[in-house]
Amino acid sequence: MNSEVKEFQDRLIQHPLYGELNSVQNLKVFMAHHVFAVWDFMSLLKSLQRSITCVEVPWRPSVYPASLVRFINEIVISEESDLDQNGAPTSHFELYLNAMTELGADTAPIRSYLRTLDPNLMPVGVRDFVQRNLALAQSGNVTRIAAAFLYGREKLIPEMFEQMVQVLERENINAPSLLYYLKRHIQIDGEEHGPMAERCLNVLCFNEEQTAIANSEGIQSLQARWDLWDQTLTAIKLLSLTPQTEGHVSSNSSTVMNGEMATSFQSERNLCVDNTQ
Repeated sequence: MNSEVKEFQDRLIQHPLYGELNSVQNLKVFMAHHVFAVWDFMSLLKSLQRSITCVEVPWRPSVYPASLVRFINEIVISEESDLDQNGAPTSHFELYLNAMTELGADTAPIRSYLRTLDPNLMPVGVRDFVQRNLALAQSGNVTRIAAAFLYGREKLIPEMFEQMVQVLERENINAPSLLYYLKRHIQIDGEEHGPMAERCLNVLCFNEEQTAIANSEGIQSLQARWDLWDQTLTAIKLLSLTPQTEGHVSSNSSTVMNGEMATSFQSERNLCVDNTQ
């Protein structure tokens, strides 16, 4: 892995957002943002499947090695039809939605977005992240897509989710479905999907030009994730400054912030980020 990519990944694993997932209220805001990243992951994966395997009719053999075709199809199988904690087939996206429902997080924005694909239905801090990934998935640049898939997702997720699990377990937060989701990804991405995605990218980076493209995309994808986490942290911090109607937590709280609140929070967030350097 390129040293700059590795350095950025290490920084992301220490992002101050994870430490704020210490209450059900904060988790609800986090999940209402993060669910869009759970969803757009599938567009990156499906784009790879479309480019590397054959999903057209009539079928034709792939131009890529059969081992690479198998890697991609195996990842698709588990992402679209894994088993939940009760042994029932489910996609990881639906597993996450169930975890949101169990915790009482608001699933209306993501469900409405899936019906309409209206970007205005996404929390403000999520929109740039999702639209960037959708544009990438539709670009047809298989090396860039594979790099984003590896560096921005499969390679990053196990250590990132370990940070979340530590906080949830330390705070004794009752979120069994979310914990199952996180631990399942720590296992399967760390042991299977991460190594598969790395082998996939190694095949695609057959010369220095493709390797440079992959490294550049890796940095951009990690930066996009950092920005998403910053925006999600902003929404969580804003929530703590905003009186809430009993039983209601706005998933889109980052859309309304007056100048005094914004200034106060920005100073606090900069302090958090500075402390991670």
